[in-house]
Amino acid sequence: MRRGEGPSGAGMPEKQTGELTGKLREQPLLRLLAINLAVGGLVATLLLGGLLWLNPLRLRDLIFADAAPGTALGLLLFGFVITFGSAAMGTAIMTMTTDRDAGGGGGRRRPVGGALQPAVVPAPSRTPSGSAARG
Repeated sequence: MRRGEGPSGAGMPEKQTGELTGKLREQPLLRLLAINLAVGGLVATLLLGGLLWLNPLRLRDLIFADAAPGTALGLLLFGFVITFGSAAMGTAIMTMTTDRDAGGGGGRRRPVGGALQPAVVPAPSRTPSGSAARG
């Protein structure tokens, strides 16, 4: 084993692997995103399994009748992971709070001043062209 290589003798050096794991531990946002991506991937896998089990519109039969069903399953799973992983990560980010917030999740708006009052804006009246208002 050469100096700087992992125990298997190939791949990433041990120091780099440790640095990568350390950075993930130091960055709570990256950890939050990774966890929520994994949750989205789990939901995607469960959805694909449910679709294959229920066989809606003979989807399972269509996929497994193909010469390469792994390709169709892989593409379907990839699309589901991207969709549900992104939704889970976006939800996690939008519900984050900051130290400045008193509590609750993001996305809530508080009135700046007292009670809100509607603004009065004058608007010209329209009359059909060619006819005058009778009065």
